[in-house]
Amino acid sequence: MKTLSFQTHGTCAKLINIALDDDGCIEDVEFVGGCNGNTKGISSLVRGMKPEDVIKKLEGITCGMKSTSCPDQLAQALRQMQ
Repeated sequence: MKTLSFQTHGTCAKLINIALDDDGCIEDVEFVGGCNGNTKGISSLVRGMKPEDVIKKLEGITCGMKSTSCPDQLAQALRQMQ
């Protein structure tokens, strides 16, 4: 199992904890802070997916006037894990 605690930048969530299983698929994602329901939804949707597929779907998403978002920060964290 591979894990990462990723310090976010520019979002309400402050930290993202990620665990990949032995096959490299997402086993668990936990956001610390942020919009509780939204971050739980993101975590549930990406569970079992390959990181590269999640990156393709989430990278570049913005939140309001911000240049990033919690989904975009998750993509950045997964990119760092590769």
